[in-house]
Amino acid sequence: MVQALTGVWASRHSEELKRGITIKLGYADAAIYKCPNCDEPQCYCTSTSCPQCGTEAEFQRAVSFVDAPGHEILMATMLSGAAVMDGAILVIAADERCPQPQTREHLAAIDIVGLENVLIVQNKIDIVTREDAIRHYNDIQKFVEGSVAEDAPIIPVSAQHEVNTDLLLQAMEEYLKTPERATTESSRMYIVRSFDVNVPGTSIDNLKGGVVGGSIIQGSFEAGEEVEIRPGLPVREKNKVKMKGLFTEITSLHSGNTTVKQAMPGGLVGVGTLLDPSLTKSDGLVGSLIGKPGTLPPVLGEISLDIRLFENVIGSRDMGKVASVAKGERLLLNVGTAKTMGAVTKVAKDYLEATLTIPVCGEAGDRVALSRRIGSRWRLIGVGTLKG
Repeated sequence: MVQALTGVWASRHSEELKRGITIKLGYADAAIYKCPNCDEPQCYCTSTSCPQCGTEAEFQRAVSFVDAPGHEILMATMLSGAAVMDGAILVIAADERCPQPQTREHLAAIDIVGLENVLIVQNKIDIVTREDAIRHYNDIQKFVEGSVAEDAPIIPVSAQHEVNTDLLLQAMEEYLKTPERATTESSRMYIVRSFDVNVPGTSIDNLKGGVVGGSIIQGSFEAGEEVEIRPGLPVREKNKVKMKGLFTEITSLHSGNTTVKQAMPGGLVGVGTLLDPSLTKSDGLVGSLIGKPGTLPPVLGEISLDIRLFENVIGSRDMGKVASVAKGERLLLNVGTAKTMGAVTKVAKDYLEATLTIPVCGEAGDRVALSRRIGSRWRLIGVGTLKG
């Protein structure tokens, strides 16, 4: 679907291409245009000229897509991607019964990270009968009753044949509005990917510093300014993991395929730095925040949470009951784009304290996804809110 809208196949990793699934967070950018002469929804497109009549189309806005994995074993990666989203498109295959366990889990994840703007795409309508598509559509409506997606429009689409992509673009314009941005506050960005962009054999004179990518949530960044990355890199001291913050200079900023001098909130941004590329390769800095020195939230090795557990294990087929959290239990925690293990040291009905194996950067009010190992899988069991 992302390829149909942007022309970019968001899965770039060799294992993703081989297996045909999303493993890491994918990303792609698109510009939405509107033809002044054509009727809705045919007037919406992603090209500068209208594919219907050839008229020059009017630019509406630029958007970035974060393609999150749907597989059940990659929920922690999905939650990292959801942390930087302003809206969500929940993709449900029309040739499968609804809801599948992973669909239930992804809808819960959307709710956990606080996303309120949701669209639903009923994909693959080209491989089912009209009657089955309508029956499946009704099943989707029943599934989302009482959820954050209850009033979300359901768009029937064939991404493979690019059918109804214009209707989807229209729905994005109407339902996934660009939120108000805090541009005057201190700059802050979630890191969702980090890279070494140098190819093997690059000479020392031509080496480029490490690159981090993510979404700016407030403030702005400019080329040439100094920034801090927190919590940064794990350092082992006396059998304990401590985090070492990093300080560097921004050498370049990239938005879409364009190099810019200043980057503002909205969309995905690539930040070139003077960091040793060995620190950023293979997503080594994912989960950190980047901002002006001294302005980022504290690094937490222990956390206190107000928690709300689900009634059932929504990601499993048998939908078993969620047992209470026990003292000494180890949970997988997602805080922003960071994931870490937490050993529960104190627990009450709606409250817990935990010691983290890898410290995270966070502040009071941040949402935390709670997952428990059930069988061979980590299953989403609830949501917490960081206490001050």
